[in-house]
Amino acid sequence: MAKILITGAAGYIGSRLVPKLLNEGHDLICVDNFMYEKNSLIIPGINKRCNIIVGDARDEELIKPLIQKADILIPLACMTGAPLCNKDKIAATTVNRDAVIMMSKNSSQNQTIIYPCTNSGYGIGQEGIYCDEETELKPISLYGKAKVEAENFLLSKGNAITFRLATVFGVSPRPRLDLLVNDFTYRAFFDKAIILFEADFKRNYLHIDDAVDAFLFGINNLEIKGDCYNLGLSDANLSKRELCEKIKGLIPDFVYFISEIGEDVDKRNYIISNSKIESKGFKAKRSVEQGIKELIKIMPLLKRDQFANI
Repeated sequence: MAKILITGAAGYIGSRLVPKLLNEGHDLICVDNFMYEKNSLIIPGINKRCNIIVGDARDEELIKPLIQKADILIPLACMTGAPLCNKDKIAATTVNRDAVIMMSKNSSQNQTIIYPCTNSGYGIGQEGIYCDEETELKPISLYGKAKVEAENFLLSKGNAITFRLATVFGVSPRPRLDLLVNDFTYRAFFDKAIILFEADFKRNYLHIDDAVDAFLFGINNLEIKGDCYNLGLSDANLSKRELCEKIKGLIPDFVYFISEIGEDVDKRNYIISNSKIESKGFKAKRSVEQGIKELIKIMPLLKRDQFANI
């Protein structure tokens, strides 16, 4: 079993990943500044193999000695999404890029960093052409640029596995309602209507449990390190219109309207090939419909202003 350091452990993905790693028998050092709610790690936190430290992923004096105790390093700490990064550009750069580079500089070749990058780095793709790992990265947001710059540094050192995550969806102890599937399902459930801008812009999607399972796959298959991998559900390259149709199939009284004027501030539009990671033995398997059903079940427990990034 491995000793694993996770920054941002209390976040959307981290609060799902931590219990699974504990169930696998790993020893965890979990660092988080708990900028959101404080309770997402309460249950796993009582496990004797889980050490929770309240701190900042940018604090080299704190992080450096923790790195030296670990076999695997997972930098999840992140100012996630373009709107949040635009609101605090300094934090976007220092957390999303600089803290990750600092971790890499303090790591050895005998350690492995497993890093969640983003396929937002592809920016605006070409219609009908899948973006694979050889496709030029053209991030169009500060969020995408900082994540890509961090990934470039990690890959140059050679001891990292980087997953270019599709847009994640699903339920977590630290819910997020700013993610597209989660957001649209929330609005369909409560508001019963959505107005779509640029309804045919596409992106790829990934269930949060598949994201977590990919980290476990990386830990158990360290021979794949030194490379980047698109990580998404291969049959979920969907437009916003197609996503709404899937939601409507489960919430029949939901309606959506297409606006011909106005525009979405998020200009990402691409389709993704996940064949590289699939060729290594990992394939995302949980459908968008499964995630929507799970979200619908817990919607009465959620309030938007409680579970957002900004």
